[in-house]
Amino acid sequence: MKKTTHDFELLKSKLYSAVVSDVLDGLDSHNHVIKCQLPQLTGKKDRPLVGRCKTTLWADMAHEDPKPYELELKAVDSCKPDEVLVAAANGSNRSALWGELLSTACIRTGCVGAVVDGLVRDQIKMNAMNFPVFAKGASPLDSKNRQKVIEIDVKVEIGNCMISPGDIIIADMDGIVIVPQELEEKAISLALEKVTAENTVRDAIRNGLSATDAFKKYGVL
Repeated sequence: MKKTTHDFELLKSKLYSAVVSDVLDGLDSHNHVIKCQLPQLTGKKDRPLVGRCKTTLWADMAHEDPKPYELELKAVDSCKPDEVLVAAANGSNRSALWGELLSTACIRTGCVGAVVDGLVRDQIKMNAMNFPVFAKGASPLDSKNRQKVIEIDVKVEIGNCMISPGDIIIADMDGIVIVPQELEEKAISLALEKVTAENTVRDAIRNGLSATDAFKKYGVL
């Protein structure tokens, strides 16, 4: 499927997870939110993380890996500008599968952040480089011989939400929304329109209109 071109800096400045979720509800897409807690652990929180998904599938292991880090390094090095590295690890607590060095490698490629269904480490250093990471939690344990990437650029599932390579992801303090590629052009357009409408309603309420009357007038909440 040919991807629509977007100005991701514009989307970061205008959109947020809630408004995109509302629009997807209206398009009868009801499984677009990652339904597990993956809070933002590093990076500035004044704007959402927005980009295209670069997916990796992880598995726990308990044997010596003859080629440690092989596929995760391949995944990171093959990231493209405006992509978000998505690590589907089934919420495993076995080790920290993300940290400072992978973040540094991602920044080199233009990757804008990571969403990790598992644990991370090196939070102070990732904060210092302002690299946004959403994850389940943290651990000092290295992933070597504990976890590994087994597939790259495949459909994955996190928190009952299916994620395909190239889907758009919007992550902020409210949660993480996935926009399927087949809906993205319409969803992004409607979301930008809804943001404008919500700003109008907010101004009307600030200027004295009741919330009830504002909803009657504009039909937006």
